[in-house]
Amino acid sequence: MSTVRVELFGIPRQRAGQANLEAQGRLLGEVLDDLARRFPGLAECCIERSRLRAGFVASLDGQRFVTDPETQLAPGQAVLIMSADAGG
Repeated sequence: MSTVRVELFGIPRQRAGQANLEAQGRLLGEVLDDLARRFPGLAECCIERSRLRAGFVASLDGQRFVTDPETQLAPGQAVLIMSADAGG
């Protein structure tokens, strides 16, 4: 397993009670599963079966949006999770 940085914005931040944290996984789905196990409130509103629920998005290093749980992640990479309307 590798460690990635996770930054949460909006509702995901409120539900997790943290803005910045680390999660384990080589794939986006693995990272989401790790977060779901550790933060039940986050999972309840934002994560379902290794995917973000509708209305939430993930961005890699703030440069590209991803949805596929099979998306490969590099160690230390930043995964930003936010409401789809954040920053609009």
